[in-house]
Amino acid sequence: MNTKKTIGRWGEGLAASYLEGIGYFIMERNVYTPYGEIDLIARQDRPEGSIIVFVEVKTRRTKAFGPPEDSVDARKQAHFISAAEYFIQQYPDPSVAWRLDVIAIQYLDRRRPPQITHFENAIA
Repeated sequence: MNTKKTIGRWGEGLAASYLEGIGYFIMERNVYTPYGEIDLIARQDRPEGSIIVFVEVKTRRTKAFGPPEDSVDARKQAHFISAAEYFIQQYPDPSVAWRLDVIAIQYLDRRRPPQITHFENAIA
């Protein structure tokens, strides 16, 4: 794992497995829109109804640039919101609730499992 893209795809796979492990259904991966890519689109079924969850995954192997979630800056957030809204408009159903999550993965020590932090409703 040495290229940024390889590490990113590895992190997305890990995030998908994590979400499936806590009961989410992965609907789509790496969805391209005119506003940018959506890493994961999942469905969370809850007693009050299902919710579509758009997930931005950030993976880091070093602390040099701070925690992964810090890279989701205002510009990235704006693109993420626009991409999610674009996706929702392609499948209009006014009853569908949705939210934007961020999953931060740090894999700093190969002798330890990666640290996964899930920020629900991270971007409003």
